[in-house]
Amino acid sequence: MEKDEKEKLRTYLMGIVNNLPECPGCYQYLDDTGTIIYVGKAKNLRRRVYSYFSKEHDSRKTAILVSKIRDIKYVVVKTEEDALLLENNLIKQWSPRYNILLKDGKTYPSIVVTNEYLPRIFQTRKIDKRLGTFFGPYSHVPTMYLLLDLIKKLYPLRRCRETITADSIEKHKHKECLEYHIKNCKAPCTLRQSREEYMENIAEAKEILKGNTAQIERQLVQKMQEHAAKLEFEEAEALKKKYILLNYYRSKSEVVSNTLHNIDVFNIENDEKVAYINYLHVTNGCITQAFTFEYAKRLDEPQEELLAAGIIEMRQRYGSESKEVIVPFPVEHLSDGLTLTVPQKGDKKKLLELSKLNVLQYKKDRIKQSDKLNPEQKQVRLMKELQDALQLPTLPMQIECFDNSNISGSDAVAGCVVFRKCKPSKQDYRKYNIKTVVGPDDYASMQEVVRRRYGRMIDEGTPLPDLIITDGGKGQMEVVREVVEDELHLSIPIAGLAKDDRHRTNELLYGFPPQVIALKVESPLFRLLTQIQDEVHRFAITFHRDKRSKHQVASTLDAVPGIGPKTKALLLRKWHSVKRIREADETELAAVIGASKAKILKEKLAEEVEKS
Repeated sequence: MEKDEKEKLRTYLMGIVNNLPECPGCYQYLDDTGTIIYVGKAKNLRRRVYSYFSKEHDSRKTAILVSKIRDIKYVVVKTEEDALLLENNLIKQWSPRYNILLKDGKTYPSIVVTNEYLPRIFQTRKIDKRLGTFFGPYSHVPTMYLLLDLIKKLYPLRRCRETITADSIEKHKHKECLEYHIKNCKAPCTLRQSREEYMENIAEAKEILKGNTAQIERQLVQKMQEHAAKLEFEEAEALKKKYILLNYYRSKSEVVSNTLHNIDVFNIENDEKVAYINYLHVTNGCITQAFTFEYAKRLDEPQEELLAAGIIEMRQRYGSESKEVIVPFPVEHLSDGLTLTVPQKGDKKKLLELSKLNVLQYKKDRIKQSDKLNPEQKQVRLMKELQDALQLPTLPMQIECFDNSNISGSDAVAGCVVFRKCKPSKQDYRKYNIKTVVGPDDYASMQEVVRRRYGRMIDEGTPLPDLIITDGGKGQMEVVREVVEDELHLSIPIAGLAKDDRHRTNELLYGFPPQVIALKVESPLFRLLTQIQDEVHRFAITFHRDKRSKHQVASTLDAVPGIGPKTKALLLRKWHSVKRIREADETELAAVIGASKAKILKEKLAEEVEKS
């Protein structure tokens, strides 16, 4: 867009902004095709919309949104609560590109009670409000099956798909099917069960689906007592079986407190691109609904705004009439009739913690699923976590870690392992024999290796690592820094992994002076760092063990000129020891290794005898 056009567009948009009323409402941004790309709410329309055009935006997404705005529309409402409801409806209607997007819907099943003359109850994934009353969706499918099984045992409702009307029953168009004969249905289609009794069963089943099990239990106890008073013991026994079933189901749900009734609980957990919101509904002291859903974030929406949208959405979807909502922090713009509670202790606090546990578990499961489908995504996420934790200038695509190994200074070696994109790159591993250090001096050995490693990389123009990790604490970090920064004048971040008294990785150090970086021990990032430390330790100690073994198996034959590994193997295969080789005459030796080698070997072995 040319400069004149930009100026003309800004003048046009600011003209709209300056004429906006200072009252609650919803605003809509349109692009050059007239499509709504963003819907927002505000308690003061002019001030809120003006903020988009009055400053440079740190968020790249918001800056892109503003660059695409070509027109502004708005709707004025009476209260902030009305603005939130209107925003929710407009987002559903238009699905604007830059608004948060609810992602859950079609993958989870619901239970429907149909609107037929003789209603049916079954599971479905297709939501059509014309079909009947829907309960759910159920993110925990076993809970849904448990409910359906309970209703099936309590009420023998029809399961056939026949179209049954009052007229078809009156004209005797139906007959008893197998379900009737195996006592799964009482055949209301042939009037063996009255419609009034059938609809009573449907009404009770609806109450169970709503979570009002305590009310049904009370009704069952009352009817049971009435039948017992009339000496109708068979009917009373049938009701008792229903009561036991219902009580058993109720005991399987999470019991919180008998004093808590008709309460909604919400909690939220944020990710970079997604917000996860958990919803619990409590009735008669039991959790009767539990569902976690996702909002795909289009801009950098604050938690309060996301949670408010989630509360409105879920209460509408589930038809909740709860007057109290438990939340982790204050949320504005909700209905005046609602009581918002941010509990500090007691049963309500336990409910909030349970909701948090659910939302964290859901987030963990979703990340695991995503990582399985896209392993590279997991690697990028871990690198981003490490970058954020250490405040690194770039993603640590290449990480190098060093470790020394020696026994009292003998056979001193070091190893360097390289991890690219959080995966070991074994072709880049390097082994180092310590050349300039005498005795057991780990610090000097580390400096020698680092100097050789990065000095050579500078000479060869090899790409340097994004992060160096030392297998040790503050001392190791400092000696590495002296070489990398003071001698070689390189700017490579240096971290250290320290171990506890049980030789287990327990903390990550970074900075000068080094500070402990807080990481959860069970987190994937901490496991990656532990893997790096274990790998460099294994690599260095294996190299040291191999070097030490070669010295231990060395023999007199190794010092004889012209006697290499193959010749040595031939001799040992024939005579099995140096002593027997020494006792053999030159002719026998010549027959195996040749005359010239036999002569040299015999002379060398004779010298060894004279020396001893």
